Amino acid sequence: MAQYIMLLTLTPEGRQKMLNHPDLLLQAESEINIPDVQTLGVYALLGDYDYACILNAPGNREAARFSLELGVKAGVLITTMPIIPLGSFDQLEREDAPAEEAALDPQSDD
Repeated sequence: MAQYIMLLTLTPEGRQKMLNHPDLLLQAESEINIPDVQTLGVYALLGDYDYACILNAPGNREAARFSLELGVKAGVLITTMPIIPLGSFDQLEREDAPAEEAALDPQSDD
């Protein structure tokens, strides 16, 4: 299962919707039903973006579909990015590391 962060910016129409219905974003998020997609949290932000959403999804297609539906329902522009937990870098297999390092080393005689 992949994880994604979605950074949301309200459109002018979205601002009006949120002013009239403050729970609109959470309601829209809960109404989206895409198999195996789960929201881990929705957060309000200060700065360049208005909200962030953390998502578990089987892949890019499902994350993109969720992003599209949320954008339409809530009146937001969304930047969606896959995220990789830092701890998972330790788990990467480095079987090819010696060959890669030799290929990148200009001092190598190979």
